[in-house]
Amino acid sequence: MVEKAAETCFNAVPVLRTLVAILAAAGLACAAAPASTPSPLIPAGISVSGVRVGGLTAEPARAKLERAFSRPVTIRTPGGLMRVTPDQVGASSSIAAAVSSALAATPASSIALPVHYSTTRIAAVVGKLTRRYDRAPVNATVTGATAEGPTFTASKPGNAVDAKAMETEIAQALRTGNRRSLALIEHPIAPKRTAANYGPVIVVVRGSNTLTLYHGTTRVRRFPVATGQAIYPTPSGLWHIMDKQLNPWWYPPTYDAWAKGLKPVPPGPSNPLGTRWMGLNAPGVGIHGTDAPSSIGYSASHGCIRMQVPDAEWLFERVAVGTPVVIL
Repeated sequence: MVEKAAETCFNAVPVLRTLVAILAAAGLACAAAPASTPSPLIPAGISVSGVRVGGLTAEPARAKLERAFSRPVTIRTPGGLMRVTPDQVGASSSIAAAVSSALAATPASSIALPVHYSTTRIAAVVGKLTRRYDRAPVNATVTGATAEGPTFTASKPGNAVDAKAMETEIAQALRTGNRRSLALIEHPIAPKRTAANYGPVIVVVRGSNTLTLYHGTTRVRRFPVATGQAIYPTPSGLWHIMDKQLNPWWYPPTYDAWAKGLKPVPPGPSNPLGTRWMGLNAPGVGIHGTDAPSSIGYSASHGCIRMQVPDAEWLFERVAVGTPVVIL
């Protein structure tokens, strides 16, 4: 029995030696394997287009920049906030390149994020703003007259979005990454015509047989005139000059009985219209000179407004087709 036990122990020795060798080899293999290398960190104080990425590894930095870049540009408008996303204007950014630059940069560096966008799409966004918020000015118009002169509707200034400035602001926000809200840039547009600078307006008062030329609300000059007889009254109302003739012919109005048998009169000293004619849009009525100067100051015409020839010539040079004529 003793011999058998001894034989067993003797046989176990090679097995133990083999196990020790295996364990030793495994230990050597573990010692030879390299340790895993940690991801490099972006140096402290680094920012990319204002976004701080110092101390981050590449992947967290990339995710942070993507979140920052995807934020919309906000525009403050009279109707509320308008948000413009980078996708709307075809904007894209080279975030991978920016992260690579950040990893290689010296501490506390500021790195720009390369951004590309569509100027056409930005212009389309601004075009929506102009269509919504542009407002044309409202000019004053003549509504009538009183003893003090012509009356007008109120003029109102307009408004225009500065399209070029807004396109620049949106592009700048995309390039810099600054997402502060932008104010809508607008400019007032003054009306071309106010009551004060309206231009020529004629006021005729039948009761006093006077014609007054105004420039807006400012009286320029007053003239004595002849207006229509009781049976041929000068029509009251708001009219305008629609025709101007120098040295006109006079043609008898065929629709009036008083003109039956009369023939046209060419320009000259005996022409009933004098040397100037300013026809109104009131049928058959105009402002003109006369070959009967003694009628001035009276209700003596067949509906027209007669002036002394020199006065009609003076007025002719200072009014245009379209000039309002108010007859009271």
